[in-house]
Amino acid sequence: MRDFPSCFGENGVQVADSSSPSSGRTAQNSVTCVYQCRLSGFSCLITVTWTKYLMGQGLSVGIDDWTNHCLCKVDIKPWLFSKRKGCRNLAVNSSLIDIFWDLSSAKFGSAPEPLEGFYLAVVFNQQMVLLLGDLRKEAYKKIDAAPVASKASFIAKREHIFGKKFYGAKAQFCDKGKTHDVAIECDTVGVNDPYLVIRIDSKAVMQVKHLRWKFRGNYTILVDGLPVEVFWDVHDWLFGNVMGSAVFMFQTCLSAEKLWSSQSISDPSELSWSSSQTFRDSQLQGLGFSLILYAWKNE
Repeated sequence: MRDFPSCFGENGVQVADSSSPSSGRTAQNSVTCVYQCRLSGFSCLITVTWTKYLMGQGLSVGIDDWTNHCLCKVDIKPWLFSKRKGCRNLAVNSSLIDIFWDLSSAKFGSAPEPLEGFYLAVVFNQQMVLLLGDLRKEAYKKIDAAPVASKASFIAKREHIFGKKFYGAKAQFCDKGKTHDVAIECDTVGVNDPYLVIRIDSKAVMQVKHLRWKFRGNYTILVDGLPVEVFWDVHDWLFGNVMGSAVFMFQTCLSAEKLWSSQSISDPSELSWSSSQTFRDSQLQGLGFSLILYAWKNE
């Protein structure tokens, strides 16, 4: 089962299913971003996954058409002293796709995604369809490509976060909006009546008491004047596998509740996949930005 648009060829490196109890923490430490672009007039999704291993960083770029059919996928294996700069050239349906990256000066925080000092570019038939990073001038000097007329839209992000009581992430809920700090507070160890608090930029926007009875639900908050539907499932934290994760989804559209409620869920372990399918359906209908957070408790 696939939650985010992704594809694995014969030479691809398939990371373990992040919702499986047998998955290692190394495989779980990843950030996946999805961008909607146009290639020769048709819509496609470009999936960029940044992964952090004990042996270094890893990068994967996949391109799917609107039917979720894989056009191509490139895996840049973990590096320590090599492969921080390079390019890949691929021929897809009589067209040329070039992927360029330069992470030789990249600065990283605790997350696998670089903070600054890098660029990642996807070029289709000598047109720049996606350019990430702050070294934009350097990228255009290196790459002989013209800017594409329509800008790529950042439509979704999936991230694995870690903590004991506090969990944090950053999110931009609209294409040109402000980047916000998202904080989740939940203490389930030795607490008779655990509760859940979510803060945006240190301001509490929602609180769930009696969490053992309300371990799954949804609530609407306002961010930048936009309604954001928040869904949560902390079943594994309270009743399930001690190694399991809680799942949180932030969806910038009111229609998300209808999509969510249409899902038939009898097994709590299926919720994370269902939320991802909800994300997939909503993006295909153009319903806004989605952020999915898998929160893992540190041992």
